[in-house]
Amino acid sequence: MKTPDELYPRLFVDVQTGHVFPDSKTFVDAVNKIPVVQINERYNVQKKDPSFDLKQFVLDHFELPDPQNSEFKSDRSLHAIEHVNSLWPHLTRQADDPVKGSSLLALPHPYIVPGGRFGEIYYWDSYFTMLGLNQSGRFNMIHNLVDNFAHLIRTVGHIPNGNRSYFISRSQPPFFALMVELLADIEGPAVFQKYSEELIREHEFWMKGIENISTNLRVVLLGSGTLNRYWDNVDIPRQESWIEDLELANEMESDDENKLFRDIRAACESGWDFSTRWFMDRSNMKSICSSQIIPVDLNALLFCLESILAKSFEAASDSRSEHFHHLADKRKELINTLLWDQELDIYQDYNFVHRSFTKVPSAAMAYPLFANMASQDQAMSVRDYIMKHLLRPGGIVCTNNYSGQQWDAPNGWAPLQWIVVKGFMNYGFENEAREVATRWVRLNESVYASTGKFVEKYNVEDLELEAGGGEYPVQDGFGWSNGVYLALKQFVSV
Repeated sequence: MKTPDELYPRLFVDVQTGHVFPDSKTFVDAVNKIPVVQINERYNVQKKDPSFDLKQFVLDHFELPDPQNSEFKSDRSLHAIEHVNSLWPHLTRQADDPVKGSSLLALPHPYIVPGGRFGEIYYWDSYFTMLGLNQSGRFNMIHNLVDNFAHLIRTVGHIPNGNRSYFISRSQPPFFALMVELLADIEGPAVFQKYSEELIREHEFWMKGIENISTNLRVVLLGSGTLNRYWDNVDIPRQESWIEDLELANEMESDDENKLFRDIRAACESGWDFSTRWFMDRSNMKSICSSQIIPVDLNALLFCLESILAKSFEAASDSRSEHFHHLADKRKELINTLLWDQELDIYQDYNFVHRSFTKVPSAAMAYPLFANMASQDQAMSVRDYIMKHLLRPGGIVCTNNYSGQQWDAPNGWAPLQWIVVKGFMNYGFENEAREVATRWVRLNESVYASTGKFVEKYNVEDLELEAGGGEYPVQDGFGWSNGVYLALKQFVSV
């Protein structure tokens, strides 16, 4: 499927570099009113007219995207739980009809979008949204979401960042196996067999190139074994943030723009776009080096994928279970040695080019606890570090770095709260888990009481201030915040 820059080569560049819209995502999400060929023909002729108006041309030939919940009016007399439950229909999109020339990848079943400027499904967001759908009893939608992701694996070869053509070159944190596990808890263990081939293809995507490690992909050879990194198959500016990427490249002293674009895209695959986790120089985004880093969270999630494959094949008396048990055991061993910082006694990301830890402790250290792969001593040490250094009045902060990036201090995000709480509970740290969950729930309810909204991210340090950072304004809606709120509200109420 062609991307917007391939469909409209000249028009795309002119619109994005001409700042026709405040948000670079607007044009790439627009839907053509007439065939692509006709638009290009008209543009090539009309742009030569001295009175030509580029924005008007776009408005005449494209339907622009609407904010996804722009018509929703919040009723602040409702309790927060009732508010979230009332939001689900407004965040629901029906099965798509394919439109030739649109960037949207049509999905065969209804789905949930995050809200705001995000009018498509997002991979890792959806797992945390499902947690709330589960609490709301919307089991059918959970099934639909899993089916949609299975469809993307079958048709695209992997789950893209989101269902847009310009997202196909990258994925997001691999939560599909955990989605299948959640659905199996609802519908029964036969679910694992139903999606076994898609789970294998998901694993193959992340392990592609293992036969030839010199190939630049997502597998990295590290002494006695392999671990994974985030990557993107493309090294040009992001379609949806075209001008932002070009402007950053123009500030560089070196001419290695392609590496910059690749590392920006790899950070987007991580979901943490952006954070000092990925920077050599914490004050300078131009030092981004995401593709050099072995991330704790990615590898813990791949351990989950391999473990779930092993267990599902074992239940089916399938001999492939032994292979995946071996892969999971080997990955666990490498994570617990290579990614364990013995000085700080925590898990850290590892820069395999510089052969050293990145020295940016982050909430990602909780993922091995979430994956149940740490020893009890390791888990206790991680718990102590998080409670001492990352816990804030409103919950868990991403990192302790104040960079202005949205995945750094003072911001907290719903998925990280869930990962920490679930990780703590896996090791019996119930008091600490309840403390984190209670702080986050209170913050969510406080912001809702004052604004009538659930938002994408929260300031967990100053509870009176809105979260900031990032390439766009704070979005409301918001899928994963709704989902984690409902799940943690249930947890603290028990």
